[in-house]
Amino acid sequence: MASWYNSQNMVKASFRDQSFLPDGRQLVAVNSINWARIMAQIVYYFYSSLALGGPHRPISFSVPTGNFGDIFAGYLAQRMGLPIEQLIIATNSNDILHRCISENDHSKQALHQSLSPSMDIMVSSNFERLLFDLYNRDGSEIQRLMSEFESGHMNLSDSALKNARQLFSTFRLDDKETLALIADMQKQNEYLIDPHTAIGVAAARSNRKNKDTPMVCLATAHPAKFPEAVEKASNLYPDSKLSEPQLPAYMSDLFERQERYQVLSDDISVVQGYISEALARK
Repeated sequence: MASWYNSQNMVKASFRDQSFLPDGRQLVAVNSINWARIMAQIVYYFYSSLALGGPHRPISFSVPTGNFGDIFAGYLAQRMGLPIEQLIIATNSNDILHRCISENDHSKQALHQSLSPSMDIMVSSNFERLLFDLYNRDGSEIQRLMSEFESGHMNLSDSALKNARQLFSTFRLDDKETLALIADMQKQNEYLIDPHTAIGVAAARSNRKNKDTPMVCLATAHPAKFPEAVEKASNLYPDSKLSEPQLPAYMSDLFERQERYQVLSDDISVVQGYISEALARK
């Protein structure tokens, strides 16, 4: 089974060279590799702003992120004229984005398996898109940076780092702190959140600069998707009265449905061969 990083690299390589596909076929993506996904995400920044008095008043956002796609959409909304006062990057212990902007440390580190697995990302693919803007759309400079990063580490220039810090605040939360936040939200607000959303809420509480500006925390998943985190929070904080999250009614039989998957070796030729053969059978 491939690591997340190797899987991401295989996806990117397959998009660059699609000659392994049968004639008339091409790859598409539903994640933020696909620009259309980011375009769709821009919409709810505007929707949130309009719901809270925009565009006549500023608004701030705290965004749990690993691959930088969702918050990059917020940056683009701001570039399009939406009066966003603050964009907060909320990360878990896999904190390359936080380290890069707060410490100018954009280095590869070991992946930590966390209670917020959708953010367990060592390399944030969409960050390259921001760097392209921070370096005045100089493609050759971005190529140099990415080559430097492939060796394990890169640093931003002083001007790029200054601009990044003007655009974003950052925050990091580990698993223990995440559980405490889940419990606190339930105890104080009687509202159950998943671990990713908890990181966003904690980042908003910690980094909010102006209490007169509405702060929107983007919730990322239903808590029933992460029962392990809720159970651990309940055991650590029994007075929070956390209960096991229930699946929505329309998904109540989810775990009774047939599951289909195929385990492949961590080899791009094997993966591409499997895709090609599967398409040829259709």
